[in-house]
Parts: sequence; structure tokens; C-alpha cells
Amino acid sequence: MVVGRSLFAVRRSSFASRCRPLSRLPNAQRSPELTTNEQLPAKNGEERTTNSERRSSPFDASLPCLYTLNVSPTETKESATKREIQVEVPAEEVSRQTESLIQKYQKVARLPGFRTGHVPPSIIRRRFSEEIKTDVAEALVPRYFRQETERLGMHPISQPRVTDLHLVDGEPMRFKAAFEVLPEIKVEGYKELRADKPEIAVSEADVEQAMTELRERNATFSPIEGRPLAEGDFAQVSLDGLPVAGEGQPVHMDEVLVEIGGKNTMPEFTEHLRGAQVGDEGSLSVSYPDDATDKRLAGKTFSYTVKVHALKQKSLPEWNEEFVKKLGDFSSVDDVRRRIREQMETERRRQAERESKEKLMAELIRRNEFEVPEALIEHQIDIRIERGLRALAAQGLTAEQMKKMDLHRLRGGQREEAIRDVRAAVLLEKVADEENIQVSDEELEREVESLARQTEQAVEAVRARLTRDGGLDRIRTRSRNEKTLDWLYRQSA
Repeated sequence: MVVGRSLFAVRRSSFASRCRPLSRLPNAQRSPELTTNEQLPAKNGEERTTNSERRSSPFDASLPCLYTLNVSPTETKESATKREIQVEVPAEEVSRQTESLIQKYQKVARLPGFRTGHVPPSIIRRRFSEEIKTDVAEALVPRYFRQETERLGMHPISQPRVTDLHLVDGEPMRFKAAFEVLPEIKVEGYKELRADKPEIAVSEADVEQAMTELRERNATFSPIEGRPLAEGDFAQVSLDGLPVAGEGQPVHMDEVLVEIGGKNTMPEFTEHLRGAQVGDEGSLSVSYPDDATDKRLAGKTFSYTVKVHALKQKSLPEWNEEFVKKLGDFSSVDDVRRRIREQMETERRRQAERESKEKLMAELIRRNEFEVPEALIEHQIDIRIERGLRALAAQGLTAEQMKKMDLHRLRGGQREEAIRDVRAAVLLEKVADEENIQVSDEELEREVESLARQTEQAVEAVRARLTRDGGLDRIRTRSRNEKTLDWLYRQSA
């Protein structure tokens, strides 16, 4: 194994890829935080459960407006995204809900001196008064909150924060609910956007460099005899490393190839191994920069013990018919060269298009600044942090190491990009609405099939899972935004 980008090399890596925000939070349809840790009466043979363990989402129910509610929506002076409504539920409805719950409690309550199902309502009301009040609130608050926001044409994108809850027997239930909405946005100036479309060129030197890299990837290694390691040679070593400061995990590697003087080799390893022979052992210290690719090493100093097992020299293949056939379906060296040029032109064209689209979005955002709801920002930060941590885990960072990370600082560092992501997604949705850009069922099915191929799963299984967890809607939204950005790019020519 040739190691040039971890212990021995340093290369800056991106923390996290840009993530697509959602215009609706997944948890925006959950009930307000009105659960209690008090135990409910359990059925025979069942474990007791708390309210918070057994709740489904009351917001999933939609009932007709049967009562007139006292509602006064207000807009926070400092914000175009915050709303607060005051709701009053008639006392008759509160009583009806209370009596219904008492009957349910009667069926399962087990109290000394009473058979299950025969506890008097007055005892139930007194013994479980707090639990019943909590259940009444959880049943009525989400129902009437949703009902009234729909009637008023409001579209909450965050969980409501319920305050000033007044719930007394025989009286109307009153509460306030604060939540966030998207501000009114009329997207402007998108038809006047102009994208950069530079000429794509691939020089002979570019092609030659790519062909040299092909040879490097197909290099072979043979033993060195009769001399020590010199510049350009490779040492096959085993090593053990410990962090000097005590923080971090030990490092152990076997059968590692280290290039002497290689551009990706830490200088300390080159100095230690130059002139070495098979069987040599020694120790050295290596200080890694803060932007080291391997996050286990970044910013730390490690003390290593190293043993040399073999000396190797690298041989590059010649450009001949045998090597051409080994590379794949090529007829000649010129055919390889032509395909390399085509691939480089395609990749540079795609890169230029990505950069042009980035500039288009930056200009669209500049022309249409708006306040972003905090709930959407936090949700997008969650996505970016999650993907960033997954990337670090793929590089070898352990769960214990992740626990020591300053997540507050990491979240702060993601905030500006998250705001930009949300603005971009919202504006693309607005443009799509204006231009009636849609994603057909056939296009959506192609996306599902692509995902199935990537994950090596059956299409039916992937489709079923996405249907269950709402993934199809997320894919459709993402595809619509991508389609809209393509439209902006084409029409900007």
C-alpha cells in the first residue's frame, strides 16, 4: 500500500459539501412541547409508558372549523418571519375532550380497591388530573393551532412555541402560539441574469500530464539490492505512533510504502529514512499542520518508532501496445490521448458550468435579499454538520473523538453558508412557480432508479422506503430546483 496523503502527507480538504435545504421542516408538523414524564395507567401485562413515549403527531389530523376562536395574529416588529396568535377554545369542547379521556382512562386504570374498568370517574379525575390536563392540551392545542393558521392563510415552518396556557375546569382553554413563517417574497430580476460561459481549452501539456499520471498509477515496485535508500526510492515500513501531548489515538501501520523526498511525504520521514537499510529501526517526531487531511493528526505532534522491512524502486510502464490494452478498450496510444483530451474537456466544461451557476445564484440572492427564518437556518446547519461528520468518519475519525469536538463553534462556522443555501432554495422554488417548471413522474422515477443503482438495492424497495419517509417529495423538490437552475443558466446565454 502506498501512503502519501495521511500520516506522511498533508492536503487541505473541504469540511462539508453544500447541502440542499428544505422549505418545510420535517418536524414542523409535530405537536408542541406539552408532554409530561408522569406515567399513565397501563393495560394488563403492558409496561407503563410516558406521554412522550406514546405520542403520535396530532398535527396530522385536520378537522373542520366547528367553533369561533378568538385569534389575533401579530407580526414581530423586528422580524418579517415571526408570528404569534392567541387562541381560545370553547369550554364545551374542553369538557367534551376531558370526558372522552376520562372514559379511556377508566378502561385501563388499575387502582387498589377497584377492578380494572370500574374506577369511578370522580376518582379518575382526581387521581390523574395532571395527566388528563396534559392529554387535553395535547389533543386540542395542535388541532386548533393548525386549523386557525390554515384559516388565516399562514404556513408555519417551525414548531409552535406555546405559552400562557390557561386550562381550568369549566372555563375556555386559552393559549398563545409563536412560530415562524417565510416572509413575502417576489423574486425579481432573474430574467436579466447573465452567466459567464468561457471558452474551454485543453493544452498538449495538460494531456501529457494526464498520461504521466496514468503511468504513475500503473507503476510496479521491485527490490533494491546492494545500496541504501536514496532520493526517489520507497521504504516499506511498519510504524507505531503516539501523540506527544497525550491527546489523540495511537497509530499503528504495517507494510506501508514511503517515498523518500516525495512531494506528499512529510520532511521528517524523508530525513529519517534517507540512507536506511533493511532491518534498520529508529524513532522520530513529526508535527502535522492544522489542515492535515487526516483529522486524527491535524495540529498534533506524534512520536514514531519505525522499522524498515524492504527497499523498493518504482518502474513506470512504457507507452506500448501491451500497456494500451491493459488500460482498456483502446486501439492505440493516440486513441488513449484522444479519449483523455475528450474527458478533460468534458470535465472542464462541467466545472465551468458549475462555477457559472454559482455566480448566477449569488447574483440572484443579491437582487432578492430577504430575512431567513431561524428554524430553516438551524435545520440547514444540522444537515451540513451531519454530512461533515460523516465525511470525517470516513477519514477515520472515531465517535469518541467526535464527542470532543466543539460543536457550538462548528455550527457557528456553518451559519453563513446555511443562510445562503436556504435563500438559494427558496428563490429557486419561487422562480419555478413563476415559470411553471415541474418534475414529471417519469423524471422522478429515473431519480429513484439512479438511487437504487448507487445503493445496489431493488428499485421497488427504494421506492417503498422513500414513499414511507417522505423521501420522494424531497427528491422531487431537489430535482425541481436543479431543473430551475439549469433553466436560468440556459436562458442567461
